[in-house]
Amino acid sequence: MKRLYPDRLLSSTNSMGERLVSELRIRIISQDIPKESVLSENQIAKEYQVSRSPVREALKVLEREGLVRLGRMGAIVIGISEKDIEEIYDIRLLIETFVTGRLLVSHNDALLNELRKVLEMMKIAIKYGDVDEFSFKDIEFHEIIIKSINHQQILMVWNQLRPVMECLILLSMRYRSKVNYEDFDRILENHELIIEALSTKDSKLMDKAFYSNFGDVQNRVEELWTNAEMMKKARDYDG
Repeated sequence: MKRLYPDRLLSSTNSMGERLVSELRIRIISQDIPKESVLSENQIAKEYQVSRSPVREALKVLEREGLVRLGRMGAIVIGISEKDIEEIYDIRLLIETFVTGRLLVSHNDALLNELRKVLEMMKIAIKYGDVDEFSFKDIEFHEIIIKSINHQQILMVWNQLRPVMECLILLSMRYRSKVNYEDFDRILENHELIIEALSTKDSKLMDKAFYSNFGDVQNRVEELWTNAEMMKKARDYDG
């Protein structure tokens, strides 16, 4: 069975339950497992050749994330709605706007060096067609910024958002790689702009960077999430 979540990006320390929830999450979000499907512990345990314990652990995580609802007969798939996606990006934008606002009035040379290194790795990944690696480095880039102000409550919210947001980014980037590979140049330029804004402490430039980076997800949801054929292309990505 083809796995949608890239195993190579999981740590060797991840439990079977953590590995399983990563796969089930992206299958649900990509609509490989349709809404209203009923998932039983026995069914999933047989499909993935694991015991019921990691399955139970995975389903509880998915319920906390709002992707399934646990019932007497199994877990009913809720999936993710356009409104859910809009709200996730709303919160992400709020977090990053707050964090960069603080960084614009502080010294951040070490942060800038770290961001430049990650950006170079993003460029290398996309040069060699490794879209999944590019996606994870993209997430890492923004996570480094968020962690840099050492705000525990914001980090807690970010960590709650990250698993689902990670799937949204992976699938979106995979789709782009099939239909509009040149768009990765735009994404790289946006990240260059963020670094420049932080370096020059230019709030107007940061506003421009955020508009460029988040403009394609603000006030509307990518057609990818509502178009079955487009989503199939994202699922069919073979790395």
